[in-house]
Amino acid sequence: MKVLVVGGGGREHAIIMKLAESPKVDEIFCAPGNGGISKYAKCFDVKATDIENMVKLAKELNPDMVVVAPDDPLVLGMADAMEEAGFRAFGPKANAAIIEGSKVFSKELMKKYDIPTAFYEVFTESEPAIEYLKKQNSYPAVIKADGLALGKGVIIAQNEEEAVTAVHEMIDELKFGKSSSRIVIEEFLTGPEVSVLAFTDGKTMVPMISSMDHKRAKDNDEGLNTGGMGTVSPNPCYTPEIAKECMEKIFLPTMEAMNKEGRTFEGCLYFGLMITPKGPKVIEYNCRFGDPETQVVLPMLDADLYEIFDAIIDHRLSDLDIRWRDGACACVIMASGGYPESYKKGIPMKGFDDKGQIEGCFVYHAGTKLDDEGTFLTNGGRVIGVTARGEDLKDALAKAYEGVGKIDFEGKHYRTDIGKRALGILG
Repeated sequence: MKVLVVGGGGREHAIIMKLAESPKVDEIFCAPGNGGISKYAKCFDVKATDIENMVKLAKELNPDMVVVAPDDPLVLGMADAMEEAGFRAFGPKANAAIIEGSKVFSKELMKKYDIPTAFYEVFTESEPAIEYLKKQNSYPAVIKADGLALGKGVIIAQNEEEAVTAVHEMIDELKFGKSSSRIVIEEFLTGPEVSVLAFTDGKTMVPMISSMDHKRAKDNDEGLNTGGMGTVSPNPCYTPEIAKECMEKIFLPTMEAMNKEGRTFEGCLYFGLMITPKGPKVIEYNCRFGDPETQVVLPMLDADLYEIFDAIIDHRLSDLDIRWRDGACACVIMASGGYPESYKKGIPMKGFDDKGQIEGCFVYHAGTKLDDEGTFLTNGGRVIGVTARGEDLKDALAKAYEGVGKIDFEGKHYRTDIGKRALGILG
């Protein structure tokens, strides 16, 4: 079988590495891909959001399956376009991807179907939003852009001044373009966060192994929010009792709610959860594999990913027995100096073999490219994810950080405390 994967980051690299394990997969293509991905898949310079040219590429390559991995093309309708062109496409259609594409839609869905989430209000003008904030006078307050904003459309305001600034920037200055012309203001939930990805074909829901993300740029959860500086799996906060409650009150009700709305979700549905004193609540939904959660979840999968995607497309997920490995997995992101703000690109990297890997770990490339001499160069904020499996979390983290120590590039930045909180919970 031939597979075309749409996207070009660490998540796509992890998906490609897992698909490559399948005896059914002979050839993998990726667009646009990156330096590391190019060692495992033939890459084509087509933007992930360029639906017209991606369909054109698919017609030239004639793959047996197209995997649409990132949020933007899914929300824009790439899975629909691929299906209309006659290809088997993995990923939700646009009318289901709206669960991530619009925060307002997802909040109203949860409200309508009694799925536990934070209390909220929606605003399209700054004055009423600011009046509401002053009336509530409750901080921290969470202010979210309605649409996609590269994972940066959420502001946790610590006081009224920060909240008012955030509202003006989003609505009046359109800081995130049209995505922030409408905003959600919601209560700040407390408790440990858990990420759970789930396979679903609209009839069956199969949650994957849980994970714990680390969003802040610096150690001790300080600094700016990022797309994720590291992950561990499984998440020790996610007990079997909580998993059962999430399945009954959140996962299955979400699948059924989308069906009732005529928006059957087929693909990978991401649940961002907060385990509050009043039980688990949904912080956000994503319509795709999370990044960097995928980099620790898929290495723990003891099953054929191509077969799973194939079954979801055919609505026969219930036929599969999906298993997970024992032990734990850890991923440490190595980023460019200055990330998530301004940073240099094109910096040479050392320590890899010719495949862009290092002994003892697997390295998922997020923002790299190859020069004419075959040297890996930085080409993004989050550059690579150094990932390792171990007998337990302590073992996995030790291996991952040993791997980080083998790689060098000017201005490299990474957190030294990935998994520290999880180890504290485990004792």
